[in-house]
Amino acid sequence: MNIDAVELGPRKGRGAVTNKAGRFERYDRVLTDDGWNVHEPAGDEPPPKLRTTLGIDTAKTVIARNKSPDVPFDQSINPYRGCEHGCVYCFARPSHAYYGLSSGLDFETRLFHKPDAAQVLRRELSNPKYVPKPIALGTNTDPYQPIEKAEETTRQVLQVLAEFNHPFTIVTKGALITRDLDIIGPMAEKGMAAVWLSVTTLDRKLANVMEPRASTPTKRLDAVRALSEAGVPTGILMAPIIPAINDWEIERVLEASKEAGADRAGYVLLRLPHEIKDLFTEWLEAHFPDRATRVLSLVKQTRGGRLYDSTWGKRQRGEGPVADLIAKRFGVAVRKLKLDGPRPDLDLSRFTVPGRAEQLSLL
Repeated sequence: MNIDAVELGPRKGRGAVTNKAGRFERYDRVLTDDGWNVHEPAGDEPPPKLRTTLGIDTAKTVIARNKSPDVPFDQSINPYRGCEHGCVYCFARPSHAYYGLSSGLDFETRLFHKPDAAQVLRRELSNPKYVPKPIALGTNTDPYQPIEKAEETTRQVLQVLAEFNHPFTIVTKGALITRDLDIIGPMAEKGMAAVWLSVTTLDRKLANVMEPRASTPTKRLDAVRALSEAGVPTGILMAPIIPAINDWEIERVLEASKEAGADRAGYVLLRLPHEIKDLFTEWLEAHFPDRATRVLSLVKQTRGGRLYDSTWGKRQRGEGPVADLIAKRFGVAVRKLKLDGPRPDLDLSRFTVPGRAEQLSLL
């Protein structure tokens, strides 16, 4: 563990407050003040910025299979592990613990990608035993986080999917997605692409604290508009809704999204699995000390008295009066704005392995 990354207190441009060891590690390291102030900056000088590093993910496959009954996809691709957006509540953070890294600052500063993702995907799609099903991008970490601008790993994956006429969906907070309209637009025209933009708040200051390196709310709505005008089925996700933090914005977020051209909307109630419970509590105490106790109390009221319940069918929506009120408000607003359309039914019939037909014709 990088001791420099364990400095206590918020870091500008970063979400997590600390960098505690993952749940599989035998030991943890805790900072204490021994009087020497070795790790404290002199005077009011801020701690040094944490640099983002990018390693290589050596996975032999890129398509992940999912059997969870409460998510609407069977297959997914995540071009990156870790996410520079820094959303403290990200349910993917605990996955970094499998690599001996922290779910805290490590998750948003020590990233990994698959530079050969496109080649591996082409090989998997060409397998005679492959059965096409829509592939979801952005189900774990964001495919359009800042490093994508230079790496273009997501774009390369989309190029392969387009080459095979393979349908896909994308979930992102990154306005960079509009860069790839030259791929997404034509695929949508053929009924093979749909997009979800995550819009959690319209308050830029709140967004800067919740999602420090994600696109601003305005840019995300601009992306919704650009995608919609290009004919791409585009919905918004208010994910997550956090009681006493952004739940008061439900109606205004949906109204702004509708005005921007969104055709459907969904939400996810705050989820706090594994290490995220502690990370979120630290974040609350650092940024919202006046209401931290209240927020945690409301969260517990949606999770049967605990901070999290992983039961399928409950983990996305919660239960109890607080959760029910959020669901009712969201439902009323969605119906009023006509954002309750069905998910696009993507066309699987055109899937083709390039060159296979020609090869067979020579036999």
